Amino acid sequence: MLKLILLATGIAILLLLLTRSAEAKDDLPLEKHTYRDAHGKELPYRLLKPLHPEEGKKYPLVIFLHGAGERGSDNEKQLIHGVPHFVAKETQEKYPCFLVAPQCPAGQRWVEVDWSADSHTQPKAPGEAGRLTLELIEQVMKELPIDPKRVYLTGLSMGGYGTWDLLARRPELFAAAAPICGGADEATAAKIKAIPVWAFHGARDTAVKPARSRNMIAALEKAGGKPKYTEYPDVGHNSWDNAYKDPKFYEWMFGQKKE
Repeated sequence: MLKLILLATGIAILLLLLTRSAEAKDDLPLEKHTYRDAHGKELPYRLLKPLHPEEGKKYPLVIFLHGAGERGSDNEKQLIHGVPHFVAKETQEKYPCFLVAPQCPAGQRWVEVDWSADSHTQPKAPGEAGRLTLELIEQVMKELPIDPKRVYLTGLSMGGYGTWDLLARRPELFAAAAPICGGADEATAAKIKAIPVWAFHGARDTAVKPARSRNMIAALEKAGGKPKYTEYPDVGHNSWDNAYKDPKFYEWMFGQKKE
């Protein structure tokens, strides 16, 4: 009987913690929205606005692409990793910006490729989630006071792949990109060689091979680019924890501006 009571108590505590965790995610100051295309296809997204917007001033735009585990339609899970660092008050006070965090539908990917492969060829057309994201960016830039010279793209894991992919599809759109533990088609390096890139990966990553980042960085350098690359020697797949908590990352990203 005592074991049953303890088990029931443990389950109750776990459920309470999970509930509080879900509530905590939604406590972040991001508005809930849904983008709909002309055919009725939907993409949920969250929107962060500057803390103290000034009349007539234009602000940077950050596009954040989440990982595979945060797919769905609840418009919440995409806030678990990375986003809390961007929306922290100290970050927003120093780097006021708009941030858009779309949520990829279950069963889809930002770019429809095999994450376990040693390499891949970029699909000719973006998948539905990638296409809707590009359309969403265009809409947000028309509706909000965004500086078109300061549009930044970043993402982790599945979102790291998406970051490399969207960057190569619309290189004229982005001022900088930070793909984390992702992979790319090295043949696209020439398209993006002039764009500031800072890639991150964990040397002990068993979900996405570190070689995927290393190879793309090498391809960019061969094409004449000057990318930054940080590989954490004792870190596995969650290299985003180190990257997004580094103050130098934000200093670098928000310091980039298209000519």
